Amino acid sequence: MARCEVCGNDYDLAFFVETQDGSRHAFDSFACAIHRMAPICEHCRVPIVGQGVEADGHWYCGAHCARSEGKVGIVDRV
Repeated sequence: MARCEVCGNDYDLAFFVETQDGSRHAFDSFACAIHRMAPICEHCRVPIVGQGVEADGHWYCGAHCARSEGKVGIVDRV
């Protein structure tokens, strides 16, 4: 059993995510893992669950949000 670090549920089917820096996180659901680990769009503030867009060190959920923040040359499809 492991305790989810987001909701505190002690769950026998919890899973662990290990990051590149070696830290290890326990979660009882993908929802909790997303809540804790997903980057946040710097324009609309939603968690980036898909690929997202990185521009000049900033993360956005898509090209529209990146363009809204003044980033140029970013498209969702070519």
